[in-house]
Amino acid sequence: MTSQSPTIFSLQAPKDISLSDIEAELNQIWQSYGITGEDGSLPAATRATTFSLVVYEPEETQFLLAALGFYNGPIDGIIGPQTQTALRELQKKHQLPDTGKATPETLAVLREEIAKRQGGGLTVDNGSGVGTSGLTASSPTIADEIALRNPCRIITLSPIAGEDEGVKAQVSAYCPIQKQSSSTLVCCEYITLSGTAAALERVGGMIPSLLIGGLPKFIWWKATPDPTNPLFKRLAGVCNNVIVDSCNFNKPEVDLLRLQELVESGVPLADLNWRRLLGWQELTAEAYDPPQRRSVLAEVDRVNIDYEKGNPVQALMFVSWLASRLDWLPVSFQEEKGDYDITKIQFVGKEQRQIEVELAGVPVADIGEVAGDLIALRLNSTNAQANAGTLICSETGGCMRMETQGGAQSSGVFQQVTSLSEQKAEVLLSQQVQRWGREALFEESLAVTAKLLNLANS
Repeated sequence: MTSQSPTIFSLQAPKDISLSDIEAELNQIWQSYGITGEDGSLPAATRATTFSLVVYEPEETQFLLAALGFYNGPIDGIIGPQTQTALRELQKKHQLPDTGKATPETLAVLREEIAKRQGGGLTVDNGSGVGTSGLTASSPTIADEIALRNPCRIITLSPIAGEDEGVKAQVSAYCPIQKQSSSTLVCCEYITLSGTAAALERVGGMIPSLLIGGLPKFIWWKATPDPTNPLFKRLAGVCNNVIVDSCNFNKPEVDLLRLQELVESGVPLADLNWRRLLGWQELTAEAYDPPQRRSVLAEVDRVNIDYEKGNPVQALMFVSWLASRLDWLPVSFQEEKGDYDITKIQFVGKEQRQIEVELAGVPVADIGEVAGDLIALRLNSTNAQANAGTLICSETGGCMRMETQGGAQSSGVFQQVTSLSEQKAEVLLSQQVQRWGREALFEESLAVTAKLLNLANS
């Protein structure tokens, strides 16, 4: 059964205004609302009263270049030397003028190449549920799930390539109509600020003033998190939560270490990709919850995890969660790149027990919407009498590779993870904004991940 998108009632279509008139224009929308319609009445409408959400939506050029293998730098919306070099490489390959700029012709080639790879798709989904062309006030897709439950204010920052012409502002207001409460409209206010990354940094001082006072404040930073970025630092300092989605990290090993830097500096961080591991964590815990199984958990000293090749974050975060719960200390970390990306990790547990972990990035023909999804995991013991084995698989990926390696026969408990009904970022975001502050379990697991990555770099 497919869910239908809610009908959207527009209080105000996107309107270009000056930066100084944003609040006045929003107030005017609500003053104008209430004029008697043809039927003599209008439904009551609830203005943004729950929280403010800032969405930093990078310009599409770097996403497209990275997806095609031309670019391996940070996704930050800044067309710097690395991005210019990648653009020139693409332009040379496709016999375009060598400008090093994101010209319309260059972007057209990038989009065409991506469409070919996706079998005719029109946009690149970077995990947000919308194409890399980004969120605009005229396309409030990203907020629909949120607005269904919460009247809020969404401020979108959209870095663009090209000449610095200052910052342009738009305001609008939309209300998804729900059948069960059609007498009341729950509305989101949208403010969209677009300009070059440098231009947005210049107006960074005014952005906190657009956040509704006295209400929770969130920032969803869809670019590479950068502790040194002035705009990021300013917004992180005034928000109750900084939200990222590590499935989109272009350089996961580097970006995870940046996340740890942020946590250590006191930034209240949340990762939507961490929430995707919930089903795997719950089934693992359930497998060892019965008393007769709980006692053999200490015997587990072999862990295998298969994930979709391309992004190892989920696999790293899961094994780090496991290590943080069982007091395993990492002692070595080795990577082998090839058809399968193999990572071998050694831990030392209680009573100096040696634990060996293998993460395998498995090439798959049909890559899902979330890069690096877990496929299967096996916990086992070299003590054949312990009955400590557990095998957990996804509905979509199955356990075929582990079964051929004899994993099914050596596992005492077999369970299957039901695919999350919605792994899309905007749905997870809707759940995330119900809470704020620091998440101890996530931070403890991230700290272990950072130790692993530092072992790899030592």
